[in-house]
Amino acid sequence: MVIEHSELAPSEAAVPGRYWQRLEDGRIQCDLCPRECKLRDGQRGLCFVRAAQDGGMVLTTYGRSSGFCVDPIEKKPLNHFLPGTPVFSFGTAGCNLTCKFCQNWDISKSRQMDRLMDAASPDQIAEAALRAGCRSVAYTYNDPVIFLEYAVDVAEACRKRGLKNVAVTAGYIKPEARAEFFGAMDAVNLDLKGFTENFYHSLCTAHLVDVLETAIYVKHETDAWLELTTLLIPGQNDSDEELQALTAWVKEHLGPNVPLHFSAFHPDFRMQDIPPTPPKTLFRAHRIGREAGLNYVYTGNIHDEATGSTYCPGCGEKLIGRDWYEITQWGIGNAGLGQGGHCTACGTAVAGVFEHAAGRWGRKRQPVRLTRS
Repeated sequence: MVIEHSELAPSEAAVPGRYWQRLEDGRIQCDLCPRECKLRDGQRGLCFVRAAQDGGMVLTTYGRSSGFCVDPIEKKPLNHFLPGTPVFSFGTAGCNLTCKFCQNWDISKSRQMDRLMDAASPDQIAEAALRAGCRSVAYTYNDPVIFLEYAVDVAEACRKRGLKNVAVTAGYIKPEARAEFFGAMDAVNLDLKGFTENFYHSLCTAHLVDVLETAIYVKHETDAWLELTTLLIPGQNDSDEELQALTAWVKEHLGPNVPLHFSAFHPDFRMQDIPPTPPKTLFRAHRIGREAGLNYVYTGNIHDEATGSTYCPGCGEKLIGRDWYEITQWGIGNAGLGQGGHCTACGTAVAGVFEHAAGRWGRKRQPVRLTRS
């Protein structure tokens, strides 16, 4: 699918894009994601931000953002990556999926570049994150794979300053681009939207297999820490059979130590006729995940400390207590940053990236405005 746009606005930051090829009929094909949009000059891909211009591919949103904010890392959600620390979050506009249930539709479905109010270079973002006291930068709000060139440059600037990089993504990306993008990341929360091809086809116009391949790649071919999130939508992806299949697949292909978050849906975008996810559905999914042999299963978008906390897979001791995004208990012992921890009660290994103590950022959300120097 392409979106007609005869001329790119002068105010847009168009930089050369990667992962495309020229076709015999004069069009170019975008090879960033499995959609393989075929474009003539002046046309944009479905994501709206990658466009054909002067016989090549450009990214039209380089250096521009829909906003910056300091969040708790648990909000991504990441429960086993630097718990309690602040993360500098930003996104751009557009998306390469068409999810009818999108919870950030005003950003990810935006067709208006004037939503991109803040402008910042990679170095400016990294410096702002340092000034804010963050340990990492998150590429989020809309899917960062569509602004790969910008995200990779920001990630490089962050690594030079000792900052970690976090991708919040649906993982709809082709293998060659996958290697560059995830090679720049230190942690990934992958949004596994459902576990049937029909769900992906009818509600996202995408394919499940591409997302599963990305999850396997991140887990087994990169050094990035991986967690998964599934938004449970009543009547769409919340049956016992689907949840059992999903959790069994995670156990078999990713292992028992990849955290899995089940989050509550709220009516939004094009699915406002479906009711919110009842807490009992999340508790049922949590139980199914634990029965499948997953060590770390969580609920999200509800207030329940019991299913939001981390427990030792050996003795069952509560290791990280969480009240919303507040760390209420800490029982992780470890040798230092980048190491998996261990239970201080029984010594069982605990998978993750931990420091000697939890951070104290809590549930604060701090908007940040960047201006050109």
